[in-house]
Amino acid sequence: MDKLRTVIVDDHPIVIEGLRNLLSHEENIDIVEGFCKGRELLSYMKAHRTDLVLLDITLPDINGMDLCLMIKEVSENTLILILSNHTERSIILQTIQNGASGYLLKNSSLPELRKCIEEAVKGNICYSREVIEIISRPSKNVTEGPPKLTRREKQILAMLAEGKTSQIIGEELFLSPLTIDTHRRNLIQKFAVKNVAELMMAASRLGVVG
Repeated sequence: MDKLRTVIVDDHPIVIEGLRNLLSHEENIDIVEGFCKGRELLSYMKAHRTDLVLLDITLPDINGMDLCLMIKEVSENTLILILSNHTERSIILQTIQNGASGYLLKNSSLPELRKCIEEAVKGNICYSREVIEIISRPSKNVTEGPPKLTRREKQILAMLAEGKTSQIIGEELFLSPLTIDTHRRNLIQKFAVKNVAELMMAASRLGVVG
């Protein structure tokens, strides 16, 4: 069997180097390249066959969740395994929804990584042990139901879901962008998430936005 042409994408060069060394003796893997940015990966993939991408979520130009979709657009058959320190259930589930074949935390062992690669090649979804524990716990938002929102917060949430910026929302509601940013921060806090992307996922999952 041909070796899996593998690319590592992480914003820390030392992580790329560490993984390259760790996987250098694997019989079925050939580490062909490492990148710190998502755009560099996409450019490379347009010209070179890429069988497997080991991908971090936190990158300087594109977040790993969105990058999963872009990778699949360039090459549908490329396998993606996430290697990240992010332990948010919503992020884990979104990456799988966007085409990743597995999700591991960076403290996973080599046998765990090896097993996940094997499962991905077979067409299965695979998680490291800790990730299985995270996704099997019901998320706080689900157990508590949606948070209580003011009429204005509901209005702004719906407009954020349409992809509108604070500037545009402010103009349409005759409010300053600063006021909109304050509402947005309050929404992020109420849903117990870290950014607007997670806010949209949580609101959609709870049926607060369509």
